[in-house]
Amino acid sequence: MKVSKFKRVFLVVLFLVIVLFLVFINFFDFSNFFVNDNSLNNNLADSNSFGNSSNDVLIDSDIEKKQPVSFNLVATGDILCHNTQYFDAYNSYNGTYDFNYVFDDVKKYIEPADITLCSLETSFAGESIGYSNYPRFNTPDSLASAIKNVGIDIVSTAGNHCLDYGFSGLSRTIDVLDENGLSHLGTYKTLDEQSKILYKVIDDVKIAFLNYTYGTNGIPIPSGKDFCVNLIDKELISSQINTAKTEGANVIVACMHWGTEYSTSSNSEQENLADFLFTEGVDIIIGNHPHVIQPFETREVTMKDGSIKTCFVSYALGNFTADQNYKNTRNSIILNLSLTYDFENGLKIDEVSYTPIYIYKNSKVGVHKFKLIDINSAIQEYESGNKSAISTDLYNTLKIELENIHSIIDN
Repeated sequence: MKVSKFKRVFLVVLFLVIVLFLVFINFFDFSNFFVNDNSLNNNLADSNSFGNSSNDVLIDSDIEKKQPVSFNLVATGDILCHNTQYFDAYNSYNGTYDFNYVFDDVKKYIEPADITLCSLETSFAGESIGYSNYPRFNTPDSLASAIKNVGIDIVSTAGNHCLDYGFSGLSRTIDVLDENGLSHLGTYKTLDEQSKILYKVIDDVKIAFLNYTYGTNGIPIPSGKDFCVNLIDKELISSQINTAKTEGANVIVACMHWGTEYSTSSNSEQENLADFLFTEGVDIIIGNHPHVIQPFETREVTMKDGSIKTCFVSYALGNFTADQNYKNTRNSIILNLSLTYDFENGLKIDEVSYTPIYIYKNSKVGVHKFKLIDINSAIQEYESGNKSAISTDLYNTLKIELENIHSIIDN
């Protein structure tokens, strides 16, 4: 009995000791009895008396840096829509327009890209005012969904036809692009929208897109709405480039609506503007408007601070979709830029490649006459013995168009 009482007393005392111990270590500061980890790291980093070993403490300079990011940028030429094109897309059974069939053969070059952009040379002003042809374009909204379906991400809208149906047509075009999930730039409904730069981010690389046009076919900018279209104005361009830099853009792409229509050579104004854009901070220029291909080039540019930067300019990519018959207006290219951004050394242009295409109009069929043809694939298939793929006449046309494309680009 005495032993049992002793045990109970012992257990109570032990419990009280444990409680007191826990209270003691909770309130007593033991930090002064131990070496601070940060000071130890600093001492090791500052000391020259220790060699490197597997047990050395990791210092700031060893922290893993951002790795280079590789991606590709694809660009197409102008998207026009003549009346023959929307007549061809019309389905009389249900009263709708479907343009998807036009792009079937070239979708594989566009859809997989990290970023694809195009130049819009029409408006979506609405069915109620009537669809129309040159000189004032108004196109069924479904062309926007076809553009989206082929894999295009960004639409540049600052062009000479953006005000064909005034500010209301410009605004509705923006709404249609938004409804179809297409990013856009160059035209705006408010001053606040114009002040915002369009960005796309691939991994940690922030890419800014800018867009400017030489004019609007003589249609005046609406009074009090100077913000609605970005004209080629060096003060505006410099301001927007500086905004992009301030907001952390790693790469800047400028979409330029410029040049002489139907000329397969760049003019002095384009070349001088390219020099200005590069020295201001633009890395890549994608030009359009001439409706024919113009040359492209990679060049080393000396910046204002004396540093050297690699830049790229494509003066014009031709018509992506249209129904024009001037020489070279039916051939075009899909441009593919393979790029790497190094966070220490900047942008590197790894490879410039392109896919020659042709806007084919098959007058022998009643519907779906228009089709974008992958020129190289069609020629190779015909030459391999598959004479049913294309006719001999079309084969001969494609051979001539391919030669024209190469001669323009080689020059």
